Amino acid sequence: MSWRPLDCHAHTTWSDGALDVAALAARVRERGVRPSVSDHLSGDVASAVTSVELARAYLDDLERHDVLRGAEFCWHDALWREIPDSLSARFTHRIGSLHAIHLPDGRRVHMFQPRLPSGLTRDAYMDAHVAELERFAREMPVDILAHPTLLPLPWRSIPLEELWTEAREERAVEALAQAGIAFEISNRYRPHERFVRRAAQRGVRLSLGSDGHSPEQVGAVEEPLAAARRAGVADRDLYDPIVHGSRTLVP
Repeated sequence: MSWRPLDCHAHTTWSDGALDVAALAARVRERGVRPSVSDHLSGDVASAVTSVELARAYLDDLERHDVLRGAEFCWHDALWREIPDSLSARFTHRIGSLHAIHLPDGRRVHMFQPRLPSGLTRDAYMDAHVAELERFAREMPVDILAHPTLLPLPWRSIPLEELWTEAREERAVEALAQAGIAFEISNRYRPHERFVRRAAQRGVRLSLGSDGHSPEQVGAVEEPLAAARRAGVADRDLYDPIVHGSRTLVP
């Protein structure tokens, strides 16, 4: 078949990847995957693209290569709000990440912090997480929610189905459906299949992403593709900015 899966979430040396753009594109094509570069554009990620000026230089670089031009913005960071419309129009698509959420009392919980606030229960956290996802979907102009099941480090050993109850999944996919934001099947932070099926059944478009940073990782979307197929989604219906456009583009 001529159609090739699309890696919508891979990182180069512009942020925290090991490859430059040309090397990443070549490696991804070796795997039979169409490359898309989506580096971190955030003031809260080490080695990220941290300013509007750097974002412009990043796009200048990507436009010299045959790749789709994405970016992964942190919801809790201000940079995504500062990108001017003229610069936003140069992205083929934009990705949003919940790398941190806010509790009702204003405290912030980061997905990679080793310790959680004292007294925070799993249910209280998950309720806050889903509420933040709903706000993210209403307010953030992105095309894809990256790694939708990413949770704080201390709870990563708990089965996702226990934390993501069916009621929470319902709220999440409804928010994404209403906003027209795709659900990423991440190869790095793999979602459980019940969640993937629920998103597909609600009509949320699925996106494949390696979240690759190294030569071994970029373009590795075999398992995400298999998960989408198990959910009954045809390859042609997976999110592709060239086919489906971007909701973030300025008219």
